[in-house]
Amino acid sequence: MELLDFLKIGAAVLALAIAIIGHEIMHGWVAYMYGDTTAKNAGRLTINPISHIDLVGTILVPMMMYFLPILLGGDSGFLFGWAKPVPINTLTVVNRGGYNAAMQVDLAGIVYNFTLAALAAIALTAMHAPTTADGLEYIFIYLLAMQLLIINVVLGVFNLLPIPQFDGAHFLAHLALKFRKIEIAEFFYKNERYGIIIILIILMTPLHQYLILWPVQTIIGLLLS
Repeated sequence: MELLDFLKIGAAVLALAIAIIGHEIMHGWVAYMYGDTTAKNAGRLTINPISHIDLVGTILVPMMMYFLPILLGGDSGFLFGWAKPVPINTLTVVNRGGYNAAMQVDLAGIVYNFTLAALAAIALTAMHAPTTADGLEYIFIYLLAMQLLIINVVLGVFNLLPIPQFDGAHFLAHLALKFRKIEIAEFFYKNERYGIIIILIILMTPLHQYLILWPVQTIIGLLLS
């Protein structure tokens, strides 16, 4: 493995950590703004990665997504994963700010990811593609910006999908409760245990090309233009 490969892996791992940890912290921070101290009391409003590691979402899934294409004879795959969900007392948030506040909590991580992706795109448009004349620091920063753009857009798109346990489903459930459509909210809550299964099916089948890759490529193209 060449030095450039190590730089690519290091940039990807760092970008993934920034994306998923920040995503969860934003959920907890917005909830804290509405009086919910659950995440703060649990020590989850911290950038310490150890507090946010999830065995499946932070380690196993990213490794599978990155190295499986290599083992199958192709190029490295894109990194995708998630951190351990930040604990939130939704009742406190709703009591303080209503269902609009709950929906703000739901979208906080997605807004963070797309904002970070936009900042990375701005950085990339101001940089030139690395050459052999550039130092390792410049190459690493360029690779990091590229990975921040890709990973954050992937996370943002994925979390917008109405998959139980994920932000899109939480948002729709709270939107339904706001308009007293109880049956819609109950559908998402009752099927949360199937969320991980749905995610793995999407990732391991051609569905990811239509639900993830196409929207991701479109958004990245718009950001870089």
